[in-house]
Amino acid sequence: MNAKQVKEVKSLLAKPKHIVIVTHWSPDGDAMGSSLGLYNYLIQKDHKVTVITPNDYPAFLSWMPGDKKVIDFSKKTAAAKKHVAQAELIFCLDFNSLKRIDKLGDEVAKSKAIKFIIDHHLQPEDFAKYMLHNVGACSTCELIYEFISLMGDKKLLNKDIANCLYTGIMTDTGSFRFPSTTTKTHAIIADLMKAGAENSEIHNRIYDGNTVDKIKLLGYCLGEKLTVMKELNTAYFSLTDKELKKFNYKKGDTEGVVNYALSIEGIKFAAFFVERDGIIKTSFRSKGSFNVNLFARAHFEGGGHANAAGGMSPLSMKDTLKKFVSIVPTYKKELTKK
Repeated sequence: MNAKQVKEVKSLLAKPKHIVIVTHWSPDGDAMGSSLGLYNYLIQKDHKVTVITPNDYPAFLSWMPGDKKVIDFSKKTAAAKKHVAQAELIFCLDFNSLKRIDKLGDEVAKSKAIKFIIDHHLQPEDFAKYMLHNVGACSTCELIYEFISLMGDKKLLNKDIANCLYTGIMTDTGSFRFPSTTTKTHAIIADLMKAGAENSEIHNRIYDGNTVDKIKLLGYCLGEKLTVMKELNTAYFSLTDKELKKFNYKKGDTEGVVNYALSIEGIKFAAFFVERDGIIKTSFRSKGSFNVNLFARAHFEGGGHANAAGGMSPLSMKDTLKKFVSIVPTYKKELTKK
């Protein structure tokens, strides 16, 4: 945002409004952290704020302040539509295309509310009046912190906001180990801890609440489902709906599985294919210069970041894997260069 836009948004937020916050399909830590962080900021300014998600999200994210007031569009469609229709301002967080919020996107598109994108993904679509966008940001939570600062409201940072934003930054940086983590990231984390963020407790809530079924599913993936294409520095996992049911799958149980493939010595490209509701969801991760955003866009109707992206396949699992295995060799030069 330029100085003129900052002034305009400050003016918009000067008086209480009906505000809706939406985030992407299958919300992760950054999606919920940024949404609830912004929620806990805006309610201090006496706005009527509603957070709407396209579908549900993992239970390990449900502890964040404001969670009980989140509306799941897939379960409470009528109520969600009513809030969107009444909204004067809609914040679109952690996504760059209305397709990323599924049927909720249709409601946002036809809404007459002023729309505002806050996001760090590549190539955002032009559907909002205002945009705070930076692909160099480690997370959308980092941008929410920046937004609060631009509004001149750092004094309003409290424990609730800090815990939410810390969660999103921690999860989207892989606990501060990804290259997106910068000195600015750590400076923001310091401010959040000063405001009350419970760093150790947040880590325990996110990473140390595993069920026995989740651990067994991970063991099954590592022991039975890992395929390594050593000559192409590539590794991948796949899970069918039947396999998920065998381990009593719950939302979030496969979170981070793809990173185990990427952690193998010499691997530059990792993929994870999982069957959900008859569609194959894909997750791609990479190291170095191999761009999985471009790979996902070109072959799997997806996108994301240069080193972390996702997509989908309408084919069967067998045909999806066959397609993937046939495509990867065409990138041999990029995947094997030193």
